[in-house]
Amino acid sequence: MKIEISDNIVKHYLQNVYFINGHSYAGKSTMVRMLSERYDMIACGENYSDVFPRDKLSRWKQPGLSYFDTMSGWQEWLNMTPEEHWRWTQETSRECAEIEIMELVRLSASGKKIVADTNIPPEVLREISDYDHVAILLTDPPDITAKKFFDRDDPDKKFMLEQIELCPDPEAAMENFKSWLSYHPPTDTDWEHTGFWTYTRRDFEHDTRKDMLAALAEHFRLK
Repeated sequence: MKIEISDNIVKHYLQNVYFINGHSYAGKSTMVRMLSERYDMIACGENYSDVFPRDKLSRWKQPGLSYFDTMSGWQEWLNMTPEEHWRWTQETSRECAEIEIMELVRLSASGKKIVADTNIPPEVLREISDYDHVAILLTDPPDITAKKFFDRDDPDKKFMLEQIELCPDPEAAMENFKSWLSYHPPTDTDWEHTGFWTYTRRDFEHDTRKDMLAALAEHFRLK
């Protein structure tokens, strides 16, 4: 028997969860942190699905999340075409969504409000949450990620740069990596028209975090 859980049951158990999804570089992780600090919420930051033990993943049931354990090396990953990389990220997002939902159900048992930087796609969020519990953060221009990606000084990006430098042709590897960030497949999510509340970040020169925080708090009815 295949286990299936009805969306209304999941929705009941996630009624104290607030979801933030959307474009990269739109401020999702920052808003999760600031909202949790201001309103005493549990913060589930970027990649919180990583709490699931890697040794419990199945290479057949979670092939996307298991890819780094099965690849021949980082050059194999860096040589993915934009189309291949997009298909892999879609696969991992679907797999992460299952883990995220289970982790959020577990955390919800505390009774505290939770705010999550989520991989759960809009079509699933429509079934398991409400309009005032979901926010979509966007960037204008939407391809700002390709220009700003390595501006952030974090361990993951530093590691990626190191692996790119180890490639036989680092310049070509970097160009291929950038092509992933600017690739727009025909079936990509139309974030602006999901039906959810959206907030667009257009100013990348000044600190707009307080304005974004106030808008999100009002939408989530936290005030």
